[in-house]
Amino acid sequence: MNKVIYTIIGTAGFFQLITAQTLQDAITKTENERFDAAAADFRQLIIKESSKGDNYFYFGENYLKNSNPDSALVMYKKGADVQPTNGLNYVGVGKVLLLQGKEADANTNLFKAKTLGAKNANTLIELAEAYITAPERLRKPDEAIALLDNALKLESKNAEAYILKGDALDILHPTESAMAIKEYEEAQKLNPKSPKAVLRQGKIWNRARNFTLAIEKYKEAIKIDPTFAPAYIEMAELYHRANQDNNALDAIKKYLELNGNNPYAHSRYASFLFESKQYPDCIKEIEEIQKKDTSDAYLFRLLGYAYDEIGNKTDTAAYTRGVKAINRFFQKTQNKDFKYIADDYKHKGSLLSKAGKDSLGAFELQKAIDLDPTKNCDLYNDIGKIWYKGKKYEKSIAAYEKKPSCGKTLIATDYYDLGRAYYFLAASKQKEKKDAESVDLFVKADTCFSKITQDKKDWPVGYFWKAKAELQLDLKNDKWLPKPDYEKALELVKPEERVANKSNVIEACSYLGYYYVKMMKDNDKARSYWTIVQELDPNNEKAKAFFKSLNGK
Repeated sequence: MNKVIYTIIGTAGFFQLITAQTLQDAITKTENERFDAAAADFRQLIIKESSKGDNYFYFGENYLKNSNPDSALVMYKKGADVQPTNGLNYVGVGKVLLLQGKEADANTNLFKAKTLGAKNANTLIELAEAYITAPERLRKPDEAIALLDNALKLESKNAEAYILKGDALDILHPTESAMAIKEYEEAQKLNPKSPKAVLRQGKIWNRARNFTLAIEKYKEAIKIDPTFAPAYIEMAELYHRANQDNNALDAIKKYLELNGNNPYAHSRYASFLFESKQYPDCIKEIEEIQKKDTSDAYLFRLLGYAYDEIGNKTDTAAYTRGVKAINRFFQKTQNKDFKYIADDYKHKGSLLSKAGKDSLGAFELQKAIDLDPTKNCDLYNDIGKIWYKGKKYEKSIAAYEKKPSCGKTLIATDYYDLGRAYYFLAASKQKEKKDAESVDLFVKADTCFSKITQDKKDWPVGYFWKAKAELQLDLKNDKWLPKPDYEKALELVKPEERVANKSNVIEACSYLGYYYVKMMKDNDKARSYWTIVQELDPNNEKAKAFFKSLNGK
C-alpha cells in the first residue's frame, strides 16, 4: 500500500489528501468486506477526482453491501448529478429502488442506465448484477444473461461478466450446477488472482452438501487472497452446520480480524453466535455494538430472539429485556413497508407471555400462525397453555381445537392439555349448578383422556385423569366407572415411583379401598390400598378411619 501524502494548503490548516490508491484497490476492499477501509479510500478518490461518476457509484456499492441502502442512494444520486452521462449511478439508484419495492421508478433508472451505457461493458455488467441481486420476485436472470453476453462482445475477457453469468444460470437452473460452475471456471482462468469465482464454486458444492469439496474451494480462495473475508464467513457457517464449532469459531474470528471494528462484521458475528445457540455471547456482542450504534433494526430483532432463548424461570429479567429489544425492532421498522416474518411474532408472543403479559402474548402468537400456518401450527399448543395458565379454559380449548385446521393431528400430550381444560371448565360449571353443561364437558374430558390411554398405553397419568373425569360422571358410584382406570394406573406405577405420583396414587387407592369395603366386603383387599395411602400420607384421615373401624382391624 502506498503511503498517503499530506499537503498543507494555506494557514487555515486544510489538509488535502493525495493518494496513490486506485479505484480498483477500493473496490477490492469492498469485495473483501473491509468496508471501513474501502470507505476511507473512496473519500480520498472523490477529493482527488470529484467529477468522476465511477467513484461515487462504487462508494455507493460499498454502502449497499454494508447494509446501508439509504447512504448508498445518496451517493448514487450525487454521482448522477456530477456526471449525468455516466450510466453506472442510474444502475445504483435502480438497485436501491428495487430493494424498496418501487419497481416502476427502478425500471426508469435502469432503462436510462442501459441507454447511456449500451456500448460500455462495465455498465452492462453492473446492470446485469442489479437484475440478479434484486428481491426474488423482481429478479430477471434471463435479461441479465442477455446483458452479459453483450458485455462480453465488447470485452471478451471480462472475468466479472462470467461470474455474474454463472450467478444468473444458478438462479435459472439451481439443480444443474455444472452450467454455473463452467462460467466460474472460465472467470478463474481469466483472472486467477481473484478468489471470487472460486468462492462461488464453493457455495454451489456447499448447497449440494459436498462439504469436503466446498471447504477445499474456500481454502483455495483464501490461498489466493488471505484478506478475502467472505471465504472465512462461508467456512464458519459450513463448519457450524457440520457441528465443528471450534473450527467455525476460528474462521469467524479471522473474519472479524480482517474487518476490524466494522459494525457489519460484528453483526455477522452476532448472527453466527445465535445460530450456534451461544445466546449469552450473542447478547453480549450485540449490546457491545449498540453502545456505539443503535441504528440497526435487525440487531434488536436478533437480541429479542436471543433473550427469548436464554431466559428461564430463574431469570425472568431476561424476558423483560427481550420484550424491550423486540419492541425496539418493531418501532424501528414500522411505516417502512417492512415485511415481517412469522418468527418476529412468534418470539414477541413468547417473550410477552413469559414476562407475564399472557393475553398480549397469545395475540402475537396467533399472528405468527396466521402468517405461516404450516410452520407454526404447534404454536396453538403455546396459546392453549397460556390460556390454561390464566384459567381461561374456553379460550384454551378453542386454541387446541384449531390445531387440526392447519394440518396437524392432535397427539397424546395435546389431548392431555385439552382434556384438563375441559375438566376444569366442567368443574366451574358444576359449581355454578349448570349440571347439563358440566356433564357434557366432563364427557369431552373423558374422551380426550381415553385417546391418551389408547395412544400411550403405558403412561399412568392418562389413566389417572380418565378416572378423575369418570368419577365426576358417576358421583353416586352407581356404576363405579373409574375403577378399571384407577387399577390400570396403579399397575403402571412402580412402588418406587409412588412418591413422585403421590396425589394421584392416594386418590386412586382411597377410591379402590372404599370400593372393596363398600361393594366387595373384602377388608384384606381394601387394607392393601389403605396401607399405601397411609405410607404416603401418615396423617390421612380416611386411612386412619379405616384402620380404626371394626371391619378394618
